[in-house]
Order: sequence, then C-alpha cells, then structure tokens
Amino acid sequence: MAIEIERKFLVDGDYKALSASHTRIVQGYICSERGRTVRVRLRDERSYLTIKGPSLDGGLSRYEFEKEITRDEALSLLHLCEPGIIDKVRWLVPFGGHTFEVDEFFGENEGLVVAEVELQQADETFERPTFLGPEVTGERRYYNAQLRVRPYKLWNAEERRGKADVQEAK
Repeated sequence: MAIEIERKFLVDGDYKALSASHTRIVQGYICSERGRTVRVRLRDERSYLTIKGPSLDGGLSRYEFEKEITRDEALSLLHLCEPGIIDKVRWLVPFGGHTFEVDEFFGENEGLVVAEVELQQADETFERPTFLGPEVTGERRYYNAQLRVRPYKLWNAEERRGKADVQEAK
C-alpha cells in the first residue's frame, strides 16, 4: 500500500526561474466524496487513473494507487467524470534535496498557484524556498477535487489569502 505524505503551500514569489521542467495536466474526477477520489489525468503524452483514500491526519497523508492507462482510455473515462475539469501546468522545482511541485491553474481556477512537497515521513524537515507562502495543508478547498466544485474564481479575498478559519463552503 502506497501512502502519500505531502505538505501544501500558497506560492508568493518567482518559482519559474528555479524550475527544472514543466508539464500540462488536464484531469477529471469520476468520484470525489468523503475524501475518496478516483481521478483521470492526462499529463502531456501520458495518462493515469488514480485512486486516493481519505486522510486520517488532517490532510498530511493518504493512501494512493496510480496506474498508467492509454490516452484513448483516459479520453473515454473523461466522459464519465463529474462536471468541472482541472487544467494546470505543473512546474518541478528542485530545492534543498526535495522537489516542489508548483501548480499554476487555468480556466475557472486562473490565478491560483499552489506548491506541494512530498515527504518520506510526516515529521520530516525540509528547506523552504523563498517562493513558498502560507501553508494550506489539509485545507480542503485547495484540493483539486474541491476546486472542480467551487473554483477559485468564486472565492472572496479572505479565502484567497489562505485563512484556515474560513468556512470551506459558503
């Protein structure tokens, strides 16, 4: 069983100059309820089906299963997805022995930029690049499955600042 451990941050600064590569991602959700998701992702020329379980520790870690599928399979499965497609460019930024995945969103989520760093252990320390802003780990509104339902364009100014005490859905 694979457990994904990651921390998530808003981005406040230049990350593109530090980037080693980037890729376009389009994804949809076949199922996204109670913290469980089944996702279809097209990432440049490769495609994936991913299943994630709910987090039991405030969003820091969760079970993840991923299988590469053909592009034709992914395009067919996109027709089964719930409304709302996520469109983003992922920038890979190596820094301090880790790789930060910086997602720059488009479409209904234009203007949102979020960085994630995957860790080996929940209490692992890491060096913070200067472009990291406030931490939003565990804040459900930043989950891609939630951005599909309530996109960034609908958020008010307080929600956009990453306040943990803002209600998840209004």
